[in-house]
Amino acid sequence: MKPLHAFGDDALGDLDAVGLVAALQAGRVSMPEVVEAAVARTEAVNPALNAVAFGAFDRARLEAREPRGGFFAGVPTFLKDNVEVAGMPTQHGSDAFVSPPSKADGDFARMYLATGLVPLGKTQLSEFGFSATAEHVRLGPVRSPWHRDHSAGASSAGSAALVAAGAVPIAHANDGGGSIRIPASVNGLVGLKPTRNRLAQDKLMRDMPVRIVSDGVVTRTVRDTAAFYREAEKVFRNLELAPVGDITRPGRRRLTVAVVTGVLGREATPEVRELTLKTAALLEGLGHRVEEVDAPVPESFRDDFLLYWSMLAAATVRTGRLTHGRTWDRDQLDDLTRGLDRHCRRNLHRLPFAMRRIARSHIWSAEFHRTYDVVLSPTLAAPTPLVGHLEPTGGYEQVMERLLEWVVFTPLANATGDPAISLPIAATDAGLPQGMMFGAGAGQEALLLELAYELEAAAPFARIQGL
Repeated sequence: MKPLHAFGDDALGDLDAVGLVAALQAGRVSMPEVVEAAVARTEAVNPALNAVAFGAFDRARLEAREPRGGFFAGVPTFLKDNVEVAGMPTQHGSDAFVSPPSKADGDFARMYLATGLVPLGKTQLSEFGFSATAEHVRLGPVRSPWHRDHSAGASSAGSAALVAAGAVPIAHANDGGGSIRIPASVNGLVGLKPTRNRLAQDKLMRDMPVRIVSDGVVTRTVRDTAAFYREAEKVFRNLELAPVGDITRPGRRRLTVAVVTGVLGREATPEVRELTLKTAALLEGLGHRVEEVDAPVPESFRDDFLLYWSMLAAATVRTGRLTHGRTWDRDQLDDLTRGLDRHCRRNLHRLPFAMRRIARSHIWSAEFHRTYDVVLSPTLAAPTPLVGHLEPTGGYEQVMERLLEWVVFTPLANATGDPAISLPIAATDAGLPQGMMFGAGAGQEALLLELAYELEAAAPFARIQGL
């Protein structure tokens, strides 16, 4: 199947967000032209991708005529449908309630849009973000533009599919177990999960006992991701973290890199392991010191993280009526959400100790990063599955086992709070993107971006419009 994209000879061309800013500032294109092109592209690809949860095209057209300030003024974007945006509903990918339009921007959207980005609407996700694939029981799956028989991955699937297909150059994503990095891997994008508390977040995310969710973006180029963090920092700055700053080129420092191809007995497939070792060889050729190691992960981690994840589902189920009012209907929840709720209730006695171990995971991570600057692993343990493989009506036990086989590497950084980035520098024999993930110690986004620039130059990312 030929990849699907909307790149063409319009105001967006094949520009990334930074390139689009330059074109706007030079007067080669206008903001209304750019937004109109993004709307047309979205309408062209969305019927096949199923990525849009809520369209706000007329609002975007109005804003293009009276833009707010900011570096990204006039650059079209989407936000994921689990953050509050004024005038848009927040449905969290669920049929269990009916959301009214939000009365005001949440803290994240306020920061995000203050950079000048123009929202075209919201994107589809898995129900409450609990699955690593967005396959809505009623609305259907979000599909990869690289091959529509395959999932677009994780709960930020809608955002990633639209960026990869060229509808917009940058879109919001967030990550509680890999949902920035997984769809970045699947769709051939750059996806940086920042350090815990790096960016402003909505109250829902801030109120978690352990803040495993981080907000960020998916983009097609390293410089777009770097520019976003530079500009976001001008709006919101966590003074407890060293600033990311303006990262525009590779770093000169040669790094000590740990290579991990399995975690707690779950290994990458032979094909993915080979791609990871090829990436390690590339790093070695660039002068970095590379060493294959065992992941420094406690034996309890997988069970602890799953129990904490299931606690978030149980809290959603138990507080649904209070949070969402009379429209709440738990019978409309999908099988995965209900299965996670059951898992939590059956293991409730273990939850306090699991949470304590997760909250302390940053300690063993910091110790590990005293020896190794960066950890390289595949973002995902296997190639992108076909649509339906992780469909939430497949039965909780089956779907959970399949999820645990695929999403092996990403949850570690959510527990520790460390930054990690997925880069599109590998592809499977079937021609599908296979992201490689690089993790660093807390606050080290600048180091990861410098390494990302170096790898982008050494192994240029595959582009969907060239296929």
